[in-house]
Amino acid sequence: MKKIIFLVAAVSMLAAGCASMNKQQKGTIAGASGGALIGAAVSGGSVWGVLIGAAVGGTAGNLIGKKMDKQAKELKQAVPTAEVQRVGEGINVTFNSGLMFKINSHEISDSYKDDLAAAAGVFNNHPETHILVEGHTDDTGSDELNMNLSQKRAETVSAFLQANGVAASRLQTKWYGETQPKFANDSEENRQKNRRVELAVYANDDMKSKAKEGKLE
Repeated sequence: MKKIIFLVAAVSMLAAGCASMNKQQKGTIAGASGGALIGAAVSGGSVWGVLIGAAVGGTAGNLIGKKMDKQAKELKQAVPTAEVQRVGEGINVTFNSGLMFKINSHEISDSYKDDLAAAAGVFNNHPETHILVEGHTDDTGSDELNMNLSQKRAETVSAFLQANGVAASRLQTKWYGETQPKFANDSEENRQKNRRVELAVYANDDMKSKAKEGKLE
């Protein structure tokens, strides 16, 4: 927790100094600063903000964390192509858009539907969570094109999860186009990493209440 607080403070100072920078400069700072937390927060990343802000702390937070440890392990096993990280008392899942979608398309590739369905299965086994779905692109193409593409991809993933049993009430969808790079858009490798759909998985009110009462199993 101390490490997270330190990083958030560092991010705040970086963000203040970046207010007048363009998107390319912010992306360069993000890549140079090291770590997805710095990169996402400098550009206002809501996935990380939601995960940090949803923390309960104390004994209840520890109980929630144990539940999330189990779910994160299941997600890693179910979707080995995704990056799964435990953040605070939640989970950050990053899907590579290059694997999930064809170029400039928001239709999920047939080859990736099994992976996404497997993720939905894990979410269905852990119903006491909210899921934020975010779409992101690199800086190739116009701002308008990238914003529209990130919206359609995020909405497509959300719709797919719903079609596979995840309740719509658990899902929230956002999109940011090219405005929130995790890495500097200075190479094809980094641009590929910035083309992504990210999820934040965090406790809902029922899970938090059970944890505070010591009844979370």
